[in-house]
Amino acid sequence: MRWDNLTAPPVEGDPERAAPATPPLPLALPGAIARTFDTPEFAGMTFYEVQAKSILNRVPGQSRVPFEWTINPYRGCSHACVYCFARNTHTYLDLDSGADFDRKVIVKVNAGELVRRELAARTWRGAHVAMGTNVDCYQRAEGRYRLMPQIIAALRDFANPFSILTKGTLILRDLPLLREAAEVTTVGISYSVGFVDEQLWRAVEPGTPHPRRRLDAVRALADAGFSVGVLMAPILPGLSDSDESIDATVSAIAAAGATSVTPLALHLRPGAREWYAQWLAREYPHLVPRYRELYRAGSYAPQAYQRELTARVRIAARRHGLHRGELGDNRRVPEPPPPPAAEQLTLL
Repeated sequence: MRWDNLTAPPVEGDPERAAPATPPLPLALPGAIARTFDTPEFAGMTFYEVQAKSILNRVPGQSRVPFEWTINPYRGCSHACVYCFARNTHTYLDLDSGADFDRKVIVKVNAGELVRRELAARTWRGAHVAMGTNVDCYQRAEGRYRLMPQIIAALRDFANPFSILTKGTLILRDLPLLREAAEVTTVGISYSVGFVDEQLWRAVEPGTPHPRRRLDAVRALADAGFSVGVLMAPILPGLSDSDESIDATVSAIAAAGATSVTPLALHLRPGAREWYAQWLAREYPHLVPRYRELYRAGSYAPQAYQRELTARVRIAARRHGLHRGELGDNRRVPEPPPPPAAEQLTLL
């Protein structure tokens, strides 16, 4: 996805609480309003406020995901997950896919009004809209910019089906809106919890809520009447793919009241691949040879490894009384696309 749908005329944001910043603007965002905030949770971060031209994005036809349209109110993500597949999209903005992706976030400040306008268009046919498929729409910035209540309200008012995939607990803020939407349309909610080990969480997902807090949110949403699926992703070779890690994670997911669990092995697309490789060499150098072997043919681990991983998760799910939702239930987490043709890449 490119960035020709963005413009950036002057926008007044939150002046009394914002500390003006004057970092150089990315070439692709001339005139954007760059802001920094003096609160600890945003230390070292810059937010580029832009006026988007459109907000409903059509998924490329070759994609195998079970939806055609997405909404992404943010680009870049303070979750700072070292493996995030979306990292390379930042290079379209003349930003890097490493530290810039974590610390320089683009905010489409007019997202709410755009959703309402585009849903009202005569050409719109009420297709399912997926959110959280690129970067997390409930990352920390959402607490300040509050774009999601406007988006959910618009989808509710047009009775348009939608789903949200997130690692953020801030979604609970919008529970009343989600309940209202669920009265008039199909609302799907899924969480991403790849593992529950605290040390690993701090190392690879430093900006996300603790996995146990995410599972507490799953429980709260389940108690509110939502069927919440969990994407157990990514499962990291040599770090979270042991029987012990899988069992502990599936057990916690089941105890939280999730209705399904879908495992997904780590995949390393360009951009994410290089960033993850640097991290791995620094933190777990003994695993580098294994990763070179697993990912020598491209972004995806071998099919045999993926099938074996899926089988072990399914066995654990049965053991803990957790079974996958029926196919066709649009609340389920989308299946991962099949591996592409082999591509020669180096891990290090």
